[in-house]
Amino acid sequence: MWCVEATEISQKFNRRRIFEAISFKISGGQSLAITGPNGSGKTTLIKIICQLLRPTSGKLLIRNEERIIHPHQIYPYVGLVGPYLQLYNNLSALENYTFFARIRGLTVDIQHFKQLMVRLGLQGREFDELRTYSSGMLQRMKYVVAIMHQPRILILDEPTANLDEDGSEIIYGIMEDQKKENILIIATNEPEEVKFGEETVVLNP
Repeated sequence: MWCVEATEISQKFNRRRIFEAISFKISGGQSLAITGPNGSGKTTLIKIICQLLRPTSGKLLIRNEERIIHPHQIYPYVGLVGPYLQLYNNLSALENYTFFARIRGLTVDIQHFKQLMVRLGLQGREFDELRTYSSGMLQRMKYVVAIMHQPRILILDEPTANLDEDGSEIIYGIMEDQKKENILIIATNEPEEVKFGEETVVLNP
């Protein structure tokens, strides 16, 4: 079983304390919501969980059974959606899908791609360059890339940013499916989204 465990994680930038002594442990079939006001460090904690940042102190471990997954090994197992994650606007949806599938070592499965586009409400736009997409469509496309490999750990920073009600409902369905057997981690200030976390980390500035 997969597990994400944080032990007494603290983060400082120069002399400014972002947060300190954050601990949690979640396994497959569980979910975590990270919440707090703007500037409290939600995105910083997400980047630590993704192992894009090292904490100032404390430890973050991702394990599969007893095997520790090292930072350079986690990419095939993690899906990430966040405002800072950018796709290639001069490429089509299919070209983006193909690029990220190959990075992950996946076979490019056109049928699977089409199914994901239907699930995210993007059918009919498979061959359009992303620069022609609205902000909401771009957010949906990020999910196509994030869940293409059925990640063991799905990490969402502001999961429904730029989405209308219909788009949000699609994402809520993805979140529900993810936490049935795998790990879901979300960072949000939206009360409706915090409810998806069976455990909650509240950050204070």
